Amino acid sequence: MIQKLSSAPFYLRASQATERFRQHALLGYAIAIGAAIAAFALRLALVDTLPDGFPYLTFFPAVILTTFFCGVGPGTVCAALCGALAWTFFMPASGYQNAFAVGFYALIVAVDITLIHLMHEAARHLRQERAVSERLYENQRVLFQELQHRVANNIQFIAGLLMMQKRQAAADPSRAGAILSEAQSRLETISRVHRMLHDPGRMDLDIGPYLQTICNDVLASSGARDVACVVDFAPAQLDLTRLTALSLLVVELVTNALKHAFGADEAGTITVSLKPLDDARYVLTIADDGKGLAPGVDPSKGDSLGLRICEGLAAQLHGKLTTSSDRGTTVRLEFPKQVPA
Repeated sequence: MIQKLSSAPFYLRASQATERFRQHALLGYAIAIGAAIAAFALRLALVDTLPDGFPYLTFFPAVILTTFFCGVGPGTVCAALCGALAWTFFMPASGYQNAFAVGFYALIVAVDITLIHLMHEAARHLRQERAVSERLYENQRVLFQELQHRVANNIQFIAGLLMMQKRQAAADPSRAGAILSEAQSRLETISRVHRMLHDPGRMDLDIGPYLQTICNDVLASSGARDVACVVDFAPAQLDLTRLTALSLLVVELVTNALKHAFGADEAGTITVSLKPLDDARYVLTIADDGKGLAPGVDPSKGDSLGLRICEGLAAQLHGKLTTSSDRGTTVRLEFPKQVPA
């Protein structure tokens, strides 16, 4: 089950909130000077309250807060100013204890600045990783929805196909066995097409060799040894949904040509062509050099199952099939390069 990532922890949100200060250098350095002055004023106010030996007490918080909100540069400037003010106003004029106190102060502020810097870097890397995780989650969600949509479309297509085959069998019970065999063949074709299209090893699918492969599969399964299939193509950009419809349409039309264009053991050629027609359209042409259509026959007015399947697939591509017969039969489909809005 896909679950959305949880909200960011407090320290990540706090670190991200300081980005605005750390991205503006002049503002950061102004805050550093102001923090040093404020710490100095507070130390002056407490000069009679605090015992001797605490010259840096109010300066440490100023350095830590400046570094956290404004970054290493302003934090270092604040530390230097605070050290100079403490040295000038709150420490004896000389003595080894002064040197020890200055060294201790320098060590503490250096450690503080380094730790805060490392914390910010770790938080930045964590935010980047979370952003990548969010993008991966969104991609997973979209792919999951797309998968559901495709599965639903495939089931609907198969259900429609079986319904049409059922009607054929009811109209002519003597052909029930042949009709079931035809349905099985179509379902196997759909399965092969989907395996090839959704193979992870074919992420950069070349349409030409792919169409040649499915045409060769149709020829092999039909047993037509003397018929050749030639694929002529130009580079085309189609999403998987439209490529699936195009593949099934090519299979159906090539199968139809094998059934009707050539006699038993008759040689011939089927040409499958996919090329740009203009800037907005592709044209798919499937032509054979067989016996052609009988005079007066209009395939568009037929009621065969194969014709209805082809018309449905053409509609999915937002195109319309046209058929002509001159030294064979040519079926042509013009469809848009982009899915209409």
